[in-house]
Amino acid sequence: MSEPLLNANVDLTGGVPGVDGALDPGPQAPKHHLTRDKHGNLRMQDISLARKIRNRIGILLFNNLITFVPSHSVRQNFLRLFGATIGEDTSILRGTTILDIEGLTIGNCCSIGFRCMFDARGGITIGDNVVIASDTHFIGGFHDHNDPEFPPILQPTVVDDYVWIASRATIMSGLHIGRGAVVAGCSMVRKDVGALDVVGGVPAKKLSTRDPNALQYKPKYRPLFY
Repeated sequence: MSEPLLNANVDLTGGVPGVDGALDPGPQAPKHHLTRDKHGNLRMQDISLARKIRNRIGILLFNNLITFVPSHSVRQNFLRLFGATIGEDTSILRGTTILDIEGLTIGNCCSIGFRCMFDARGGITIGDNVVIASDTHFIGGFHDHNDPEFPPILQPTVVDDYVWIASRATIMSGLHIGRGAVVAGCSMVRKDVGALDVVGGVPAKKLSTRDPNALQYKPKYRPLFY
């Protein structure tokens, strides 16, 4: 995933716009089916009862049991079994919770800290060499408070290569965090973050620009029993 993953506007009919305007069907498209309602908002289509049961079993087992098992292989192979895509040399530390496992895609050599929360019901795609520190939250969508049915609105989120998100940050739904960007600890990100931008605060604002020459490391972190 050496190129930026996308402009986060997903074309549900067949891919996402690439840098040359062509549709790129790459890994950012959520693996579950989304459709647009009469207002143009993304919602999950009805899925089979068997798939619903499988999804629910995976979520309950992982979030209540497997996430606390002190083995990287056990945790990640369980997630793969229930539909997540996880690259090589990636670690997801204990206590992390995931909603809709099959909506999560993580690249190679990423480091995910303790007790993170990924609401992947709208789809979350993370590139290579990404560091997400402990207690970071990814929000999967929101509710339409003007609709009498108060429906959930799902939005896909994309994090490009070499992004660093520091502890206790909150990433709202539907955002694109560009290659090499940095999000300061305890920040709330409500807008897209450009490549190499360093942002922080509530809401997050640009603070500086990162040196592009720094984007050469491999943040592999898989200590025993973590």
